[in-house]
Amino acid sequence: MKLATLRNGRPDGQLVLLSADLSRFVSAGRIAPTLQSALDDWDIHAPALAALAAQLDAGAIAGQTFDPELALAPLPRAYQWIDGSGYLSHLERVRSLKGSKDEELQSVRPLLYQGGSDSLSAPTDPIVVTDADLAIDLEAEVAVIIGAVPMAATKAQAASAIRLVTVCNDVSLRRLVADDLQNGFGFFHAKPSTSFAPIVATPDSLGSAWRDNRLHLPVRIEVNGTLYGQPNAGTDMHFDFADLIVEAARTRRLAAGTIIGGGTVSIRHDESLPIKRDGIGFACIAEARTVEKLKYGRARTPFLKPGDIVRIGAVATDGKSVFGDILQTVALA
Repeated sequence: MKLATLRNGRPDGQLVLLSADLSRFVSAGRIAPTLQSALDDWDIHAPALAALAAQLDAGAIAGQTFDPELALAPLPRAYQWIDGSGYLSHLERVRSLKGSKDEELQSVRPLLYQGGSDSLSAPTDPIVVTDADLAIDLEAEVAVIIGAVPMAATKAQAASAIRLVTVCNDVSLRRLVADDLQNGFGFFHAKPSTSFAPIVATPDSLGSAWRDNRLHLPVRIEVNGTLYGQPNAGTDMHFDFADLIVEAARTRRLAAGTIIGGGTVSIRHDESLPIKRDGIGFACIAEARTVEKLKYGRARTPFLKPGDIVRIGAVATDGKSVFGDILQTVALA
């Protein structure tokens, strides 16, 4: 089944169920008013939600037209947002950036950082910055929302806790990364609000696209209508989502509703922008600039600036956006 959270004037919004073709929705309020409440008692609520979704698909319920612009982030505020480093090729490329360290590139145990989760951005919210000269970067990722996980969880326990899958834009202000890493406890000012696609899907609803605790779909990234990348999220993911959950639970329990990011989707190649129609490209600008420096001696692709429009979405074999698109404009506060 596929779910979304719609605006209703409340901080956590209204939980709705979507038809399989994403065209219609029905309120889930009589089962669970919010996504967090559904996650808190998932074993009880999930069968009832699935039954309601089946009624919608069968035409037993008319439903209403779904408008992604009315959607909030699936969890507008979450108990925890943890981003991981599932893709070693991303680390290999960005470790040359100012503030990064070679020794942070780890292939045995994934790196994690704890992001701000009190205010997660809707898919159409602007990327708001206080200064246009902060080297504003997009980072397209796959993310999962989990049920409760015990401390020191096994990989099997971690995998069974994955409730929902979606994509997100983990925006980075590259000019502030060095200051955060060298003078603080980690990312803080360099990581403004993360935005999420309007729709979350249960792993079973994704069919063969979800296997081995990975999403095997291309994530398409455009800036101002120009294709920047379409790397397949399952191709070069060194640490799968169960690995990331196990690492996050190494010394703590994880609450239901915790969001785990897989890190910037990244595949090893030597392409540079612009890419061909069948090219792989990049899910963040910093990677493109690193490749350009190696090939041409200088970076040619600029970071984002106010007025730029970013579109991110996971694409199915029929070309449709599986979770709906993130569509954001960069704006000055």
